[in-house]
Amino acid sequence: MSQPLDLAAIATHAVPTTFKDAWQARLERWYAHPGLYRWSLGNPLTRWLTRRRTRKLFDLMAGFVHSQVLLGCVRLDLFRALHQSPATLPELARRSGLAPAVLQRLLLSAVALGLLEHRSQGRFGLGPLGVPLAQHEGIGQMIEHNHLLYQDMQDPLQFLNNAWSGSMAEYWPYAHEKPTPAAPELDKFSRYSQLMAASQGFVVQEILSSYFFDEHRCVLDVGAGQGRFVGELAAHAPHLKFKMFDLPPVLDLAREGLKAKGLSERVTLHPGSFLDDPLPEGADLITLVRVAHDHPDAVVRQILQKAHDALPVGGVLLLAEPMAQPKEGAGQPSAMADAYFHFYLLAMGAGRLRTPQELQSLMEEAGFTHVERVPNAMPIHARILLGRKSQCLPLVSPNSVN
Repeated sequence: MSQPLDLAAIATHAVPTTFKDAWQARLERWYAHPGLYRWSLGNPLTRWLTRRRTRKLFDLMAGFVHSQVLLGCVRLDLFRALHQSPATLPELARRSGLAPAVLQRLLLSAVALGLLEHRSQGRFGLGPLGVPLAQHEGIGQMIEHNHLLYQDMQDPLQFLNNAWSGSMAEYWPYAHEKPTPAAPELDKFSRYSQLMAASQGFVVQEILSSYFFDEHRCVLDVGAGQGRFVGELAAHAPHLKFKMFDLPPVLDLAREGLKAKGLSERVTLHPGSFLDDPLPEGADLITLVRVAHDHPDAVVRQILQKAHDALPVGGVLLLAEPMAQPKEGAGQPSAMADAYFHFYLLAMGAGRLRTPQELQSLMEEAGFTHVERVPNAMPIHARILLGRKSQCLPLVSPNSVN
């Protein structure tokens, strides 16, 4: 059972402070002064700041309700229904089978969150945040899937003591134990492969809109899943040939989809495990899309080294996944996403959210040179790193990421 922190013991282990530490400590004392709150509300120059901080704290406290409002709307399929035609409370109550007085609480909460909005004649329609949920099926699937994480974290300290025993860990067996493709496990492979394919769209678009594939002739996608990325890249760059590497049951699921898209002649399947097997050679570009953050450092080093070994001289590794913000980015909207990914990956297994600098260092350890970050429009979905296999020893500094 976890115990509260021993504040007295912490205080006795004081360490030398920097000027920044001293300034932050002074700010903390100011914030904690009993009269500051009253003074700041009475001062027109500071009132906005106090209101903003109070609002942000309340949003953190109430966040669990917000997530459940979102889940309730998804389960009632409200976004797709209202995208077709706005509707009144009585109409929505008849469709859902919920009492109007109860459903009204959900609808008004969704309006407050920007998911829905009021329309004429007492109708409800989609709000600015509801439109993407009506258009992109993968978002709704991730919201439904996140209920597993919500269940695991009902007691956060118990979760931290035993993170890999919950519903999320069971959902992603490959992320915390060596997967065995036995027949009874095929449903698990199918389940998580479908979710990965459905939720990968935004990451794929970040890659396709940010990197030019003209110089390449053959792409090896490691951890390829059912081939969502390969399928969209094949349409985007018709000159490319492809190799897909993943566990045998996963590639069995991918085969029919590739055939339906007419890609059987352009794509070869290479079943295996990057824990045990070498990666196939012959590609001049290897892609790792949302793979590294699923695994601990030792496994990532192994994957990167095998990728380096499989590439020809001059070949390129492209790594794309959500990455942590620098420390100075704390409190920004993109940095707020870090809290989600830290806990999601902990519940999932042994992976973790890394900074671009950490991933660059791991790539350089494997022998990649000229490691650089590719700018992209929406970093919250993914950031992109490139590394090249060179005959020369690495010359770049670990701190050279822009």
